[in-house]
Amino acid sequence: MTANASQRRLILMRHGETEYNSAGRMQGQLDTPLSDVGRQQARDVAAVARDWNVTKVVASDLERAVETASIVAEAWGLDVDVDPRFRETHLGDWQGGSHTEIDEQYPGQRAYWRHDPRWSPPRGETRLEVAERTAAGIADLMASDSFEGTVLVVAHGGSIAALTSRLLDVPAEHYPVFARLGNARWAELVARPHFPMTELGDGPQTAPAVDGSTVPEVPNAAAEWWRTPRWYLEGWNVGVQVSGQQLDNPDEGGAAR
Repeated sequence: MTANASQRRLILMRHGETEYNSAGRMQGQLDTPLSDVGRQQARDVAAVARDWNVTKVVASDLERAVETASIVAEAWGLDVDVDPRFRETHLGDWQGGSHTEIDEQYPGQRAYWRHDPRWSPPRGETRLEVAERTAAGIADLMASDSFEGTVLVVAHGGSIAALTSRLLDVPAEHYPVFARLGNARWAELVARPHFPMTELGDGPQTAPAVDGSTVPEVPNAAAEWWRTPRWYLEGWNVGVQVSGQQLDNPDEGGAAR
């Protein structure tokens, strides 16, 4: 992708299933491996991903994300870069506990935590904190020369939900709209130049169209627009079809599922 390319595409994929997932236990930043089911989920994704225009694969440094990324990256013969900023939310005192145990020991708190991204489990992180560290990782990727075509980031359900909200500039009270991202499923986003929201006639304008109308110019459109892009969501909770049919190519856009 050249410096003046008009868009960049991002796939944010959750790791495959772990034994903690199947047992309803809260992992957070505990370093747990994939289960046999999770490895098969990653292989299923790899089987339909060969035609995707993925040029770079990055993973959280937790084992379940690295293993998922390594299996899927085989589709393109790519190595996996690791970035701890894409780790799951640190769940503090809740890590390792089952949903039932947490609800018994901290009545009402897990439900409220899912509602309010400004609140954290005891000695844990808020989703707003997770959003900031993961967004910093994406900003560095966008600024790197290696971002061409589509980049795959393999991370975790909570960190991907927070990151997606942050990239789309979703207000904090609406963060819960991105929920229940399944194992080995993903979000699809595309970055484009950010047009300024100005009154017509305020600021530099494009050349007039045949009817005389104009729109604001994109600042630095021919330079480093990706440092402050506008992100668009093209798919949420996208994954391998139960029927075994292949998915649409993410590089051609997707539908929210």
